[in-house]
Amino acid sequence: MELLFIHPNMPGQYKHLARAFGAEGRHRIFFITKHKTAEIPGVTRVNYAITKTPSPETHRYLTTSARAIIQGQHVWRAAHALKTKENFSPDVIINHPGWGDALFLKDLFPKAKILSFFEFFYRATGADVGFDEPLTDDDLARVRVKNITNLMSLDASDWGISPTVWQWSLQPPEYQSKISVLHDGVDVNVCVPNAAASFTLPNGKTFKAGDEVVTYIARNFEPYRGFPTFVKAAEILLKNRPNCHIIAVGADAVSYGRKAPEGKTYREMLTKDANLPADRMHFLGTVPYDDLITLFQVSAAHLYLTFPFVLSWSMLEAMASGVAMVASNTKPVLEVVEHGKNGLLADFFSPEDVAAKISQLLDDKTGNAAMRAAARETVVSRFALDKLLPLHMQLVRDLAAGLIPPPTAERIKSISAIEPYKHAMWEA
Repeated sequence: MELLFIHPNMPGQYKHLARAFGAEGRHRIFFITKHKTAEIPGVTRVNYAITKTPSPETHRYLTTSARAIIQGQHVWRAAHALKTKENFSPDVIINHPGWGDALFLKDLFPKAKILSFFEFFYRATGADVGFDEPLTDDDLARVRVKNITNLMSLDASDWGISPTVWQWSLQPPEYQSKISVLHDGVDVNVCVPNAAASFTLPNGKTFKAGDEVVTYIARNFEPYRGFPTFVKAAEILLKNRPNCHIIAVGADAVSYGRKAPEGKTYREMLTKDANLPADRMHFLGTVPYDDLITLFQVSAAHLYLTFPFVLSWSMLEAMASGVAMVASNTKPVLEVVEHGKNGLLADFFSPEDVAAKISQLLDDKTGNAAMRAAARETVVSRFALDKLLPLHMQLVRDLAAGLIPPPTAERIKSISAIEPYKHAMWEA
């Protein structure tokens, strides 16, 4: 097969899929990306760089769409060079359409089948918009226009995947029938419990399983991942529990939602007046992946908070590592966490509730053994890479053979458990 992967931050959601096809050694595979150093054996990276930005006169509703069109043009140029100089004609184009990368490729490669990763469709109600503050009429108009790129991509794609049932449910009903619920998978042979694990801070202090360590992980410290609630809950915990240490991993940028004021970070603003003893509140920045797994393994209580938005990989990786978790009582989480069985649910907006639930875990004399085992079993049974990756690969092969709908989609549907979630709770 000839395969074209597209993601601005290679490998993105295709870490396992691109690597698996590359390892087979019998395919011609290119990966178009902005990332300049990523390498996957058997896959040729092709770079593009954005050299243009939307005009300052562009209507603010259209700025995101204009940026996507510009990015799509740059990807088109890179793909056109592959077509003309390398005689490349992909059987399947595998892409995340959120940034507009693949907007024009159906016209450049009309015979190719397009498999898109439909991560999120914006809604004025029932999801992230209006979750933390009242909607305005301006919000309603802005969100409708924000889906221009999504709608164009849905129309151009031959098939799609969404990683969770709730994220699938946000897609327009007219297109849901050609989208499979298929997570990119968690390597449960890497994310494993380890009672002998230990983690050493930069200051030399070492923690091991059984120590009163609370962990909080987010790509960036920002409101969408509950950072304001976390800071206040941390104050409560550190005040009431003198042996408690809290380790936070993440960066100071913003991935989603409102940016911090110019020159500021949310961490700087929210911790400025907070009582967070420096000897027990540890902000580590970003850490290597192996260290992240070790943190999960030593954690006595792990906190995951999110808006009704994209479910983080880190939550599932933490569960696979056998954490005792407190998570926000929000829609994407409810699909995975059953309160009292494989984790505890807390009010996203209540630091007091979050702190109380974490203390409940810390006070458990069994170390929450049953909950930890159930958390891992949830991921092993529903999100394990070794079960999902073969389905993902066969889906690509079906499309390369021109089979639409792909026969593998029925197998995927049988394990995705869509029906139990198609009640009012999941309606957007």
